[in-house]
Amino acid sequence: MRIHICAIGRMRSGPNLYLYEDYQKRFNQNGKLLGFKEINLIETEAKNKSDKVAEAKMLNNAIPKSVTLIGLDEFGEQLTSIEFASFLKNMRDQNESDLGFVIGGADGLTLEFKKSCRKLISFGQMVWPHMLARVMLSEQLYRASTILLNGPYHRG
Repeated sequence: MRIHICAIGRMRSGPNLYLYEDYQKRFNQNGKLLGFKEINLIETEAKNKSDKVAEAKMLNNAIPKSVTLIGLDEFGEQLTSIEFASFLKNMRDQNESDLGFVIGGADGLTLEFKKSCRKLISFGQMVWPHMLARVMLSEQLYRASTILLNGPYHRG
């Protein structure tokens, strides 16, 4: 199964990009052992930074059509790391070929786009910057891979 991180905006050089790339690399190493392909980052950049409808169109055009969408949304389901790992395993075991985690712009995703997602996930009741959400998602993907491999990284 291939995992896509689909996001509005482009990460620039700096701490967020460094952390994202580090966790992506770690996941990619573990993922091979679990039947996952390397993470594919899809970034689009809207000209008008507060137009959710335009952002949704850009995401729809950039994301491969075969992708099962998982939206990151402040009102989504809050999963523990173990539940998230189990969700990934179940999606893989159901022979999903592509799973796309979608991160909207500063104003989030449109209601219509959310409805097209199989699941909405939240990183808690606090709102996080969308660039930091990529880092948090890549860390949780890596953590999930270590949980599935019974590795020592997750001690919960």
